[in-house]
Amino acid sequence: MDPNQAKLLKEVMAADFTLIDLNLYLNTHPYDQNTIMLFNNCAQRAKMLRNQYEKLYGPLTVQNSPYKCPWQWINSPWPWE
Repeated sequence: MDPNQAKLLKEVMAADFTLIDLNLYLNTHPYDQNTIMLFNNCAQRAKMLRNQYEKLYGPLTVQNSPYKCPWQWINSPWPWE
């Protein structure tokens, strides 16, 4: 994995972690409008980063991509490789 790919993947993972953390907070503070706005902004950023990564390096998850025959998800490199 080249350094640019690794850097972008770390950004995607950090953005996803932020969303999970904010989601957990909002489960116990559902009326916190500032955090809901922050969650929505972070969700947009995470989506943008994921789209950028997948455009350059291929899909990160099997659910987000259309596939054709033969099944290509098993081909290397895997996102974590």
